[in-house]
Parts: sequence; C-alpha cells; structure tokens
Amino acid sequence: MNDMRVLVTGGAGFIGSNLANHLATDNDVIAVDDCYLGTPENLDSAVEFVDASVLDDDLPTDVDVVFHLAALSSYPMHEDDPVTGARVNVEGFVNTVNQARLDGCDTVVYASTSSIYGNRTEPSPESMPVSARTGYEASKLARERYGEYFSHHYDMHMAGMRFFSVYQGYGGAEAHKGEYANLIAQFADDLAHGDAPVIYGDGTQTRDFTHVSDIVRGLELAADHELDGIYNLGTGESYTTNTLVEKLNEVLGTSVEPEYIENPIPADVYVHDTMADSAKMREATGWEPEISFEEGLELVCAQYQ
Repeated sequence: MNDMRVLVTGGAGFIGSNLANHLATDNDVIAVDDCYLGTPENLDSAVEFVDASVLDDDLPTDVDVVFHLAALSSYPMHEDDPVTGARVNVEGFVNTVNQARLDGCDTVVYASTSSIYGNRTEPSPESMPVSARTGYEASKLARERYGEYFSHHYDMHMAGMRFFSVYQGYGGAEAHKGEYANLIAQFADDLAHGDAPVIYGDGTQTRDFTHVSDIVRGLELAADHELDGIYNLGTGESYTTNTLVEKLNEVLGTSVEPEYIENPIPADVYVHDTMADSAKMREATGWEPEISFEEGLELVCAQYQ
C-alpha cells in the first residue's frame, strides 16, 4: 500500500499498532482506540491517534481502507459482560463499516477468529462448518455475517481474517495486555524472571502460533488485493503448551518447571487444539508465513539476553 489514507480501529492495541506503524511508512494512517486494551505509547509519531470508541458517531472514516481490529478479544471479557461484548464487537463493527460506506470507502479488512473452528488437530479450511460456543465466538461470527451483508448489498470489499494465535512478546506491543497477552509472551517473561508459567490442564493443548509480522503482511495484502470473504492467517503448524515451555527454557538457558492447574474454562467451550489451513490466502495473494516457531521464540526472548 502506498499514498493511501487508512483507518485502523483498535489501532493502539497489539496487532493494531503493529499494523498502523508498518503502514505509516508509506501512507497517511489514523489509529482509533478507546484505550481499554490499547495505549498510544505503542504508536510511532507518524500515526495520527484519535481517542474514540467504535460506537461513536463521526469516526474518521473518510479513508481509502478501513482495518477494523477493535474488539473485546477474549472469552472472559465477554462472559463478564455479554451485552458490552456484543455492543463493541458487533454494533461497533456495523457502526464503523456503515460510516465508512457513507464516506465512500469500499474496502474493509476486519478481524475474526480461529476459535470458531473448535478443537482441530488437522488444518482447518475456511469451508468447514463453524459454530459459536461462547459470546466471543458469536460476536465474531456475527461480524462475518454482517460482512456478507455489506459485500452483497453495497458491493463493498469485506475481508474477514480468521487469526490464529498471534504473538510478539513483551519486547513488542504486548506488554500492556498483561494477562490477555499470548502465552508465548507471558511464559517467556515468567521463565526469564524465574517464575513458573501456569499451564491449564496437562499441557497437551496445541496452538498455531503466528508471529504478528506475518499477520500484518497478511492484512496489508488483503487490502491490496481487495479481498472479499473469509481467510485464515496461520502457519499450518501447531505446538503443545508443554513443548512451548520446553523450547523457551532452551532459548533462555533456564530450567524452570511449569505449574499445572485445573482449567478454569469449561471443557465444553475450551478450544484445546488449533491449526490453520491458509491455502486460500496463499492462492489469493501469495502470502506465506515467514517467521518459524523457532525464530519467533528467539525474537521474543532477545530482550532477556
């Protein structure tokens, strides 16, 4: 993308700030965030920051492309307050996209989630059946349905990106998220400080860990290609939580044993395993993940060495 006016909602958050800072090199970028999960300290000076909610009127949607990343982004956030979760994730999405439409923007790239695939130890293609077992998953599925509506009814390019487990580490823009940061960031920080990382269950659950730089490239390519529909962004490889701790100990030169506790999330809604099938994204744009699991751990741990 070059010489475009871009809006990133959730732009002071983890993924949003990485995207906004990346795009600001060659574009005019506005980051909107209400600072619930984000902080303007994540943003470079080249990014224009607007302290606002996606539920507000008069958002700065007079742009060429909207990247809608603003969301309450976890299971507990929604279960603590399902109504607010729906308002932010669903109403906020419709409000932002509709304002963009009225301002003449026809390209929107937005965040969905891989959680709707449920437990999968095999790669999950976009064509497989999905379900909503939690308020968080229901809100993201609602986004996808409204994305279809805006696409078909208003001829907009609406690209829904199903993220897998995105990470960067506390040396990047995850530190402010604390307990809501990815496991890689949390566990690396625990081990580096000699603290036992806390694992839910027996540690056999698996995740497709995807570095934020690969997510950022995918989002930009989705806009460049004016994609429409649903696309996965993940590596196609998964690792157990036990393996994650083992590998982080190796990189850090530590030997801290994890603490195992009973999973506080009900078994019938807990996503035990994830793995992406990103063939559709690859065929549409040529996107491939560039950061391997091993290289990603090295990047996360570099600040401690």
